[in-house]
Amino acid sequence: MRLPAGILLSLALIAVAAAQPVTQGTPPGTALATFAGGCFWCTEADFDKVEGVISTTSGYTGGMVVNPTYQQVGSGRTGHTEAVEIAYDPAKVTYQHLLEVFWRNHDPLAKDRQFCDRGTQYRPAIFYHNEEQRSLAEASKKKYQERFKQPIQTEITAASAFYKAEEYHQDYYKKNPVQYRFYRFNCGRDARLEQLWGKEGS
Repeated sequence: MRLPAGILLSLALIAVAAAQPVTQGTPPGTALATFAGGCFWCTEADFDKVEGVISTTSGYTGGMVVNPTYQQVGSGRTGHTEAVEIAYDPAKVTYQHLLEVFWRNHDPLAKDRQFCDRGTQYRPAIFYHNEEQRSLAEASKKKYQERFKQPIQTEITAASAFYKAEEYHQDYYKKNPVQYRFYRFNCGRDARLEQLWGKEGS
């Protein structure tokens, strides 16, 4: 059956819209930062504590597949990494401070893994949204490299399509506090962070 041109155009527009990355809007006075620090449940929980952070969204970025699912990303074949997109108020918190929080809440010496999670889907990365963020990210990496003898593995790359993860992943630490604490402890996240950064994360 031959569909009328108007219907074909409508279907094409719907298909294009469905393929667009799901990303937060940026209302006036807000900015975006995107970090990958291993399991996005933990990264989200760490940044939600920061004053000036408006919202955090767990998702997938840095890959090749459009609208990937958790199962697809978990296979390690889509090129994505688990990441968190952060909307923040620059009048209350600087990007530089967010970088400091990020560095002290992941293992920068680990390549293609974080803590107990293995695979490129857990690779640590800073995804910059503009040249100022890129410059600050590179300066912070240089600064922290002086702290370690081993090379830092954390990538710095331009932000690309960010796909919001399934709803059950959003605010997982709030929805499932017991399971979250069990996972975080058994994954050795905090023990490794203390080893790297000390008790106060400095």
